[in-house]
Amino acid sequence: MHFLIRLSGKLLHLRKKSIALVILAFILLSATTAYLLEPDTFHSWFNALYWVMTTMATVGYGDYFATTSTGKIFTMFLYIFGIGLLSLVIGKIIDAMGEMQRRRGAGTLTFHGHNHVVLINWNRKTKAAVDEILCYDKGCGIVIIDENGRHPLEELEQVHFISGDAASDEILLKANIGSARAAIVFSDTRIDEASLSDGKTLLIASSIERIAPQVHTTVEIMQEKNIQNFKHVQVNEFVLSHDAISRLAVRSALQEGNAEVIHQLLSREHGDDIYEIPRSSGWGTYGDAFQDLLRQGATLLSDRGDLGINRKLDQRIPADARLYIVADEETYRRIIQS
Repeated sequence: MHFLIRLSGKLLHLRKKSIALVILAFILLSATTAYLLEPDTFHSWFNALYWVMTTMATVGYGDYFATTSTGKIFTMFLYIFGIGLLSLVIGKIIDAMGEMQRRRGAGTLTFHGHNHVVLINWNRKTKAAVDEILCYDKGCGIVIIDENGRHPLEELEQVHFISGDAASDEILLKANIGSARAAIVFSDTRIDEASLSDGKTLLIASSIERIAPQVHTTVEIMQEKNIQNFKHVQVNEFVLSHDAISRLAVRSALQEGNAEVIHQLLSREHGDDIYEIPRSSGWGTYGDAFQDLLRQGATLLSDRGDLGINRKLDQRIPADARLYIVADEETYRRIIQS
């Protein structure tokens, strides 16, 4: 059955190519015939080609027209057959556009972009991730992989959809995973058992590592105890499902206003955000960096995951430091360009 489908596709492709070749041959032959019939009317083969095209398109500017009986008969021939062929081309173009749109909605088209973000498994958290990515970069390409057979965000042109199992190499290759900036694997909410959901996530992460180990991969885990099962898989970040929400709710209940600050840092749409900046050659200690950044309108937050550097201001910044600041985008751009 699969062989017949592939054969049908090849025959359809061959048929389209044949039609295009027939139409091209018809236009060139008609231009040659018109020029041979009335060389004094058209003066050159190119003018005859121009006349054939305007006649087939029913434009008829009148700058060239047949003057002999034979030429007029040939003109009527073009009206009947030429216009029909042109209508066939236009119909094929419209059909092709419609077919492409249908395939896009069904998730069967291969993605050919680069530096995109791949989101795996569609749910409400995936939708929030799309919104957040577009807050960072409105032109960023996004590929959603899900076993659902319909594009969940068809109205967004920059969001590509691929239908299928993300643990399959074929599906990941269709998402051009090797050229992706990052991949985020969300837990499959259609699986009720947490261990089974994490097991599927593990399969997907393993497939990504095998095909594109250089891609930064973040996975959502339902149960913290299952993280140990990922020790043989290259995963850059783990996010515990519902863990952040629970902790945020407790902070909101016990420390009023605490959750609001964290929420603002979690989303780009609120203005200030967390950015990584390169170390300046003029900074010797954390204190040097802290004061210099403060004068520029930014706050030094951490070195990697160390949030306590404000108690180490007299310590020298190590060579492998990764410094993060809190600032708005304009300040961040100004700092990295200085």
